[in-house]
Amino acid sequence: MYKTIVIGTGPAGLTAAIYLARANLSPLVIEGLQPGGQLTTTTEVENFPGFPEGILGPDLMENMRKQAERFGAQFKNGWVESVDFSQRPFRVKVDGLGELEAESVIISTGASARYLGIPGEQENVGRGVSTCATCDGFFFRGKKIIVVGGGDSAMEEASFLTRFASSVTLVHRREELRASKIMQDRARENSKVTWALNRTPLAVTVGETGVKGLTVRNNETGLEELVEADGVFVAIGHTPNTGFLGGQITTDANGYIVVNPGTTETNIPGVFACGDVQDTRYRQAISAAGTGCMAAMDAEKYLEGTMVHDWSESLDK
Repeated sequence: MYKTIVIGTGPAGLTAAIYLARANLSPLVIEGLQPGGQLTTTTEVENFPGFPEGILGPDLMENMRKQAERFGAQFKNGWVESVDFSQRPFRVKVDGLGELEAESVIISTGASARYLGIPGEQENVGRGVSTCATCDGFFFRGKKIIVVGGGDSAMEEASFLTRFASSVTLVHRREELRASKIMQDRARENSKVTWALNRTPLAVTVGETGVKGLTVRNNETGLEELVEADGVFVAIGHTPNTGFLGGQITTDANGYIVVNPGTTETNIPGVFACGDVQDTRYRQAISAAGTGCMAAMDAEKYLEGTMVHDWSESLDK
């Protein structure tokens, strides 16, 4: 029996573990297939406070893990297959570890960026391929950038990247865009944005010095062509990692966990959510860490019996 089980080890989960451990709650942290989360695939992190010279993503996550361990957090590697929140204690079934019991659970499993699934993409993530303009745009100052996507996120990222890039080319497989008119107009009015519509991405093309651009098929002519660029930003959305919950936690239409505004409380008392698994807007390491702190404090109050849990009106709204 554990006081708290934390599922996930990105900035949110590790921050929650630090706070819980310092409160002498000895949390158990379940590491999934990618301990440390998406930051372990990032090279330089320059926007996390406290590191004026920047820090490598894997190093930042390892430091946070060591800090949690120092105060007594336990870490076990495994894949959470299912959970049972129908009764207390809660049950968490983990591949290789069996069924674990806990008085409270913090979900910090994040959201996985969707990729194109084309050659040259995965092996160059962090080396010219990115899914986060806010994180990596600075590294492409004065360079040519491609943004792939046709929704609001792609328009927003393209507009943001013009602050750094010499040019931004928006690539989309159809002629029509899914983005709202206001977002399309904003991108079209930007002189740095050019368009490569009705093009299907085929491969990220790499040369001796790094990414050269994106090989696409012109859907009108059927011919292949190279859209030259120094970086490729994939902006086709994210998928929250909530499948293992089995519908027991209230989520929005896209699968993100719904929390009581201003807290990390889910619809089940004693179960909390933090980080990108409940964040559809910011998706930053520092904002995830902040909600990890909130989740730990919410869990501590719950375990002390001092938390008032009544937010049915919020859910109805």
